[in-house]
Amino acid sequence: MACWSAHCRHEWGRGQRIPRQARPGSGRKTATEPLRMPRILLLECADLLPDLGGRLPADWTVASARLPRTHAEWAPALDGADLCVVDAALLGARELEALLEGPAAPALIALAGFGSPAGREVLLERGCADVLELPVPADLLQQALAKALRARALLRENRALRDALSAPTSYGGLVTRDPGLQAVFRTLQSVADTRACLLFEGESGTGKTELARAVHQHSTRSSGPFVELDCGALPEALLEGELFGHARGAFTGAVRERAGRFEAADGGTLFLDEIASASPALQVKLLRVLESGRLERLGETRTRQVDVRLLCATNRPLSAEVRAGRFREDLYFRIHVVALAVPPLRERVGDVPLLFEHYLERYRALHARGPREVDAEALAWFAGHGWPGNVRELAHLVERAVLLCNGSTLGLADARALLPRDPASVAASAAQPAPSDELPLGPLKQALAIPERRLLLRALEACGGNRERAAVLLGINRATLFHKLRKHGIRKSA
Repeated sequence: MACWSAHCRHEWGRGQRIPRQARPGSGRKTATEPLRMPRILLLECADLLPDLGGRLPADWTVASARLPRTHAEWAPALDGADLCVVDAALLGARELEALLEGPAAPALIALAGFGSPAGREVLLERGCADVLELPVPADLLQQALAKALRARALLRENRALRDALSAPTSYGGLVTRDPGLQAVFRTLQSVADTRACLLFEGESGTGKTELARAVHQHSTRSSGPFVELDCGALPEALLEGELFGHARGAFTGAVRERAGRFEAADGGTLFLDEIASASPALQVKLLRVLESGRLERLGETRTRQVDVRLLCATNRPLSAEVRAGRFREDLYFRIHVVALAVPPLRERVGDVPLLFEHYLERYRALHARGPREVDAEALAWFAGHGWPGNVRELAHLVERAVLLCNGSTLGLADARALLPRDPASVAASAAQPAPSDELPLGPLKQALAIPERRLLLRALEACGGNRERAAVLLGINRATLFHKLRKHGIRKSA
C-alpha cells in the first residue's frame, strides 16, 4: 500500500474510513462498482469529511491532504488515488497539468465558488470529470463521486483494451501496431498448421515473402523445404520448366534432366510470388497439381506424385484479373481459400518508428556499427515519406544509415541526407533560416517551447493530422499530446 508524502495527513492503509448507513443489500458488490477499494483524495477539502459521513460505501477509503507545493511532491501525493476533489480556485495551469497528466491520473472533481475565475466549461474541457458549485449538498457530491469513479473504471478498461490491441505484435520478420496487419497475424497463427492454400495480396515490398516463410516455420511442415519462385521474374518459356522440371533433350539446351520447384518442395511449402503473371496454359497445369498432387516434367510422360502446400502472392487484385479473363476462376477459388490483404506502409505510418527500431537492431548486430537510436525529429521526417517501396525500402534505408551515419544518435540532418524530399520541398526547406537563427535568446523554458511546438506540428503533418498516430510517433500517450497541443495553441485544423 503506497504511503503519502510528508505533507499528507493520512496513509491509504490507515486513511479515514467513512461509516455507511445500513442499506438493504449494501454488502453485495454490483457490476458497476470497481473491484478494488476506491480511494478518494480531498485536496484542501477536509471540511467535507463530516458531510460525507454515512453516505459513502463502507469499502471506500477517503484521505485528506494539502495541495502539493512543488513539482516533486505531486507524484507521491497522488499515488494510489482514484479520484481527487479540489477547490477550483486553487487550480492553476501547473496544478491542472499535474493532476491530469498520465494514463494513471485520478479522476478530478473541482468545487467552484460563485464567481470563480475558473469557468465550468473550461475546466470540463481540460479534463475535469465534473465541476460542482459551492456549497455542495452532500447527496449531490456523493452521486458525483460515484459517477466519476464509474466513468474512470470504464475509461481504464477501454484504455487497457486499446493498449492491448495497439501493442506491438510480431509475426515472422514483421512487427506492427496497425490493427489491420495485426488481424492478418492472428489469421496466420490460426491457419499456419493446416494444409490450406493462402493468398497474400499487397503491394511489392510489404512483407508478403516474410509472412509466407513464417507460415512455413509455424506449420507441421517446418522440417521440410521452403521453396520460393517469383513468377514475374521469368519469361513464360522458362517458367513452366522451372516449376515442373524437364527431361533431358526436352528443349534446346536441356542437356540433363532437372527436377522443378514442385518436386524440390515435396514434403514442404512452395511460395509463388506474382502468381498473376502465370499464363493461361500454365494455370491449367497448376490447377491439376493442386487438385491431384500429380505432375509431369516437360518432355516426359511419367507422372510423379508430390505433397506440397502452396502459398501465393500478388501485387494486384486477383479478382480483377479474373473479371478481365486473364486468370482462371477455378484456379482463383482454389488458391483463395484464405486471402490476406497486407496494407502498405503509408497506411500504417505509426509503424515507422517501430520498424526503424526493429531493423536498426538487426543491422547493428550484422555490421557491428551504426547509431544506437533515432531522435524524434528524424522519425517525424521519415514518417512524412510516402514509402512507395514499403517495408523493403525502409529496411534498405536503415541498413544504409547503419553503414553511413556516424555518432550514437541519428538526427534530423542525417535523416535529410538519407532521404531527401523532392526538389521543390528541399529548396523550400533550404530557404528557411537555420534553427539556431530562429530561436530567440531569453528564458530557457520559452526557448525550448519553440522546437517542441515545431516538432508537434511536424508530427501532425507527417501523420495526416491523425492525433493518435502522432502520439505513437512521438512516443507519448494521447492525453499528453492533447495537453501539449492546447499549451501551444495548436488547433485541430493545424
